[in-house]
Amino acid sequence: MIKKNNVINAALTALIATAVCIADQLTKSAAVAGIPLGESVEVIPGVLNWTYIQNRGMAMGMLADHRWVFMVLSVVMIAGIILYVIFAKNARRLPVCILAAILGGGIGNMIDRFAYGYVVDFIDVKLLPFWKWIFNVADMFVTVGAVLLAVIFLVSELKKRKAEKAEKEGEDTPGTENDV
Repeated sequence: MIKKNNVINAALTALIATAVCIADQLTKSAAVAGIPLGESVEVIPGVLNWTYIQNRGMAMGMLADHRWVFMVLSVVMIAGIILYVIFAKNARRLPVCILAAILGGGIGNMIDRFAYGYVVDFIDVKLLPFWKWIFNVADMFVTVGAVLLAVIFLVSELKKRKAEKAEKEGEDTPGTENDV
């Protein structure tokens, strides 16, 4: 049975994912309409350009022209997030919101792959000399969301281990109720 918390999480997920997807698609449409393919527009000199490219692969162009791989992975990811949000017991709001942002980004890029056979990328960061990749709004939400989930997981694990260690040390301390 679906609990009230899961219904709220599902509604929140739908709202956030939709907002991310709309923001992604609107910015991509603006880039396509305003920048010729392969050209750049300097936004902040030496820091940020808008450079319209068609990415047929994933990060750094890996697996170019293997669109089916991304479609399958996207469908699995989307289904997994939706099932988690609907059926997870005691799902906390912050991870749900982060998953919703990842979901919106995944859907945004999947729309491009279905519609065009490639993903529209245009955000070109020049500030960091080692940074060579051009990305989009969906990529930002997926990447930042994944990092935030990893941080939440690590912090949660550290807290759990600390609590287990404290509990174990309490059991081993002489003169406690455990010795009786």
